Amino acid sequence: MIEYALWFAFTCFGIGQLFCLFRLVFAPGVGDRVLALDTMAINMIALIALFGILHDTTMYFEIMMLFAMVGFVSTVAYAKFLLRGDVIE
Repeated sequence: MIEYALWFAFTCFGIGQLFCLFRLVFAPGVGDRVLALDTMAINMIALIALFGILHDTTMYFEIMMLFAMVGFVSTVAYAKFLLRGDVIE
C-alpha cells in the first residue's frame, strides 16, 4: 500500500515540477522566475525524499540536505543580485 502512495506522490510532485517549469519559461517578470526556481528546488527536495523512502536508504536524505542548502543560497544570491545589482560587496 505504501508503494501506491509513493507513486501517487511522485506523480503529484512531477506534475508540480512541470507547472513550475512552465512558469519559469513563460513568467512575465524576473521575480516570478526566481520564485519558480525556488519552488522547483523545494519540489526536487521532496522527490529526493520520496526516492529515499522508496529505496529504504538514508543516503538520499543527506543529498536532500545538500540540495536544500544549495537551493537556499542560490535563491538568496539571486534575490540580492536583483535588488542591488551585485552579489559580493
